[in-house]
Amino acid sequence: MKTTASDRAQAFMDGLRAVESDRSPTPLVALFTDDATLERMTHKTYEGKADAEAFWQEYLEPFGDLATEFYNVTEDGDGAVLEWETEGSLKGGKPIRYRGVSSISFDGDKVKSFRTYYDSAAFLTEGSSR
Repeated sequence: MKTTASDRAQAFMDGLRAVESDRSPTPLVALFTDDATLERMTHKTYEGKADAEAFWQEYLEPFGDLATEFYNVTEDGDGAVLEWETEGSLKGGKPIRYRGVSSISFDGDKVKSFRTYYDSAAFLTEGSSR
């Protein structure tokens, strides 16, 4: 399902795709406010642009390659919810595919907060009891 997104939501989606293909978070980090917060469901809260850079570097770390397809975008006022599926491989070559949702709050055209929730079970290795 293809969904039309606002310019600022589209800029975020394009920025994430650039991070995934170029392996550099710099263009995406530029979309965040200086005091932005970023969170993954099982990790600490990241605050500010320096932390945003670390957040996206850590995001890239386990992957050999990856590509995210956004299939639903819901927006209301200064908020957007993006539903997505990512497919690629981990550094050891194991294929991976997982789905998730990201919630974004905007301040003007900049991202003020970013929270993401995803199927973390996809990252478990075979035979793991966790």
